[in-house]
Amino acid sequence: MRISIDAMGGDYAPREIVKGTLQAAEQLQGIEKLFLVGNESAIQAELKKHKGSIPPCIEVVHASEVVEMGESPAVAIRRKKDSSIARSIGLVKDGKADAIFSAGNTGAAVAAATLKLRTLEGVTRPAIATVMPTPKAPFVLLDAGANPDSTPEMIQQFAVMGSIYSREILGVENPSVGLLSIGGEAAKGNETTKKSFGLLEQTHLNFIGNVESRDLYGGKVSVAVCDGFVGNVVLKTSEAVARMISDWLKTMFRANPLRILGALLSRGVFKEMKSHADPANHGGAPLLGANGVVIIGHGSSNALATFNAIRVASEAVDHDLNHLIEAELKRINAGT
Repeated sequence: MRISIDAMGGDYAPREIVKGTLQAAEQLQGIEKLFLVGNESAIQAELKKHKGSIPPCIEVVHASEVVEMGESPAVAIRRKKDSSIARSIGLVKDGKADAIFSAGNTGAAVAAATLKLRTLEGVTRPAIATVMPTPKAPFVLLDAGANPDSTPEMIQQFAVMGSIYSREILGVENPSVGLLSIGGEAAKGNETTKKSFGLLEQTHLNFIGNVESRDLYGGKVSVAVCDGFVGNVVLKTSEAVARMISDWLKTMFRANPLRILGALLSRGVFKEMKSHADPANHGGAPLLGANGVVIIGHGSSNALATFNAIRVASEAVDHDLNHLIEAELKRINAGT
């Protein structure tokens, strides 16, 4: 297993990215090579902080440029040919790595992967698949932002890719697929949603019809599909609500000594809830449909998120995820 890591991507790079990569090198099985891509002197400085010898599977690949979080993806990819994102994806394109992880500029990662790796056969555009926690079981939301304007054909492809990811990586035996809309009836929604409904009915997926946003966190679906505009709004709103509830609880529990005592007694429950909701435990979001395994991390990715992103990348390669996606899409396009 050979994985390239954008060591300069994210709010805490390269410190947390290097730390998580070291943990992956020491704890994950089957790792042949982990390429840390970025400013060599900065990466080496972080590696020197590591207690003990550096695992032999780690190799530093120098990249002289960094795509900043606020840069235009198209401009950055065109002008910064030696960026850590471009070099990381280049290792996959050249066959030197099996997968890539970046917590840097999401748009730049999507653009570079699409341009350099292209898409799988049968895939129009790749989609970001985000694992969303719920009290029962996590579900996969896609597209979570790669394609603000998606056609019905693309949404059908998202459903296929999300279903395979849910089955192979999350272990759901027969993933239920829901189309995110404004009502449960087939006639509800805009023209894109209505046409998508018809296409999804023609597949062999476990399509349960339209679902509303209020259904997402009740365990009704394993996979929720929509265009990238809606998906990103759902993702960002969910993150904001989770932070609000956390802050709200902290304020209310500090209101008086009795509540403080109750908070102390409930510490274990809150810790468990935080663990389930923490995106770091899911690593990163796969860019499904790219002709290579691409994992995109949150900008705030820490060492735990980096470790789990490398784990998820390794699992995607082990399960031969892309070949399964291509095979299922061929089957659907052939009408069999």
